[in-house]
Amino acid sequence: MRPTFSIIAFTVLSGAGYGLWFLLGLGLVVWWPHCGAATSGDDSPGVGMCVYPPIIHYALLIGFVLVSVGLLSSVAHLGQPLRAWRAFSQWRSSWLSREGVVSMLTYLPAIAIALWLLLPGWEVHTGGEIGSFWSLLLPAVRPLGALLALGALLTVLCTANIYASLKPIRAWRNRLVVPGYFLLGIYSGALLLAALAALPHAWFGRGLPALSAVVVALAAWCATLKYFYWRDIDRLPSVNAGHATGLASQGAVRSFEQPHTEENYLTHEMGFVLARKHAAKLRTIALISGFALPAMLAILGIVVPVARPAAAWCAVVFGFAGIFVERWLFFAEAKHAVIAYYGR
Repeated sequence: MRPTFSIIAFTVLSGAGYGLWFLLGLGLVVWWPHCGAATSGDDSPGVGMCVYPPIIHYALLIGFVLVSVGLLSSVAHLGQPLRAWRAFSQWRSSWLSREGVVSMLTYLPAIAIALWLLLPGWEVHTGGEIGSFWSLLLPAVRPLGALLALGALLTVLCTANIYASLKPIRAWRNRLVVPGYFLLGIYSGALLLAALAALPHAWFGRGLPALSAVVVALAAWCATLKYFYWRDIDRLPSVNAGHATGLASQGAVRSFEQPHTEENYLTHEMGFVLARKHAAKLRTIALISGFALPAMLAILGIVVPVARPAAAWCAVVFGFAGIFVERWLFFAEAKHAVIAYYGR
């Protein structure tokens, strides 16, 4: 199929935004806040503080921007953008409609967390008693984080099934398409989270080397999955006019005359052809730029901590460039069965 920039931008940017929100929600459930022990210089009761680091603000804001830009890109891809609201009515049968509904619902916990962050993000303990009224609201952030992570996963699930449910496109009707969307979203979100965490005073406490190790592991996992996905689609038998018409058992089938004298919508959108040699080169670029270089830069950040900020942001640049190439290939290598009628 013909790769369109708007839909590629949608899948890459929204996937990264939801991946970042998923990691943020997970962090709010199991990692943050960082609480210090109660200390005091004399015999008076100690004072302890629980701090939510600025990385939460950064991740929430960047995720909001990426998700919103991605969704706007998908609306721009529609033939009639002003009628986009009608897509919400078909949620019982359409993965596209479900994606729209779930994406809107995912904004709710994100907005609630943003409002919660306006409150004082700390609590004071005096003699074992909680002395801050706002600290009573601290437990509420954990279910909000869980809802944010769940909403992000469900939205990516709906996006992936938009493509995986299309039977006429065999390259998308593959068992690795949905896991690939999950992994790429979380991986791109992890790249952003590692880069944001390297900003001054963004991250408190330990865990930065572990975050870089997660990036390395996800990069290896994504590269492996893409290798097996490309192997699967390369092994697919070609679909010719005989298969398309159901007459293959009668012998060779060919068109006596082309259905159209000039290009139409089907041939323009569904008949994009990518040469195998070009596909091989682009796959190599996607693997190296998207996964190998970010993994090596993450390892560099672990081994040489002083180089971590520069390495993390370079990993974002290389990683997103490679993921854009991978998404372009995802569409360019997908062949719709209708093209068999045209002898292509």
